[in-house]
Amino acid sequence: MLFEAQIHDFKMMLPWVRIRKEQSALRAIVEQRRRMLTPEEVAADSERIIAQIEQMSTFRDAKTVLMYYPIHNEVDLRPLLNKYADQKTFLFPVTHRHSMEVRPYDGEDMMRKGRLGVPEPQTKTYKGHIDVIFVPGVVFDQHCHRIGRGGGYYDKFLAKQLLSAKLGVCYDFQLKKHNIPHRLKDQKMDRVITPHSTIG
Repeated sequence: MLFEAQIHDFKMMLPWVRIRKEQSALRAIVEQRRRMLTPEEVAADSERIIAQIEQMSTFRDAKTVLMYYPIHNEVDLRPLLNKYADQKTFLFPVTHRHSMEVRPYDGEDMMRKGRLGVPEPQTKTYKGHIDVIFVPGVVFDQHCHRIGRGGGYYDKFLAKQLLSAKLGVCYDFQLKKHNIPHRLKDQKMDRVITPHSTIG
């Protein structure tokens, strides 16, 4: 028992273990606040963020855009799907046990809940270039660091998308002025967009 306790104490001293614990604690606090938002608040703030996105040349010029399906009151960008259906190819993520792929969006009828309970396209895998990636997150900071949902899927995927514009979206209270804990493998955003500001 003493040896096991010593091992536990040693692990707790490791920087990456400490960072993960700090991330988990911050994630829990912010996630709880987000889940308390009303449908009206979600809709209003999502509309403000969409209005900012539509003014960005990065989005206007994009041909291929990776979206995400909002859960637990995340910012909802889905109105972009119908509005720009004739101008852009929209993609959604599909998660596997240890990885994430993307597939083209072909309407709500082709969406089915995946292994994490999030709707995913039932189309073929897309392997081409992605111009813009909208990235969900629980917490962001002024340096565009991100704390995600906790699975690590996006960090692994984004690390391979070197030429894509990575745009984090969140509510104002999710963007922290202080530096949030992060590890080397945690991927930074190029920009973070909130209802009332854009950084990066």
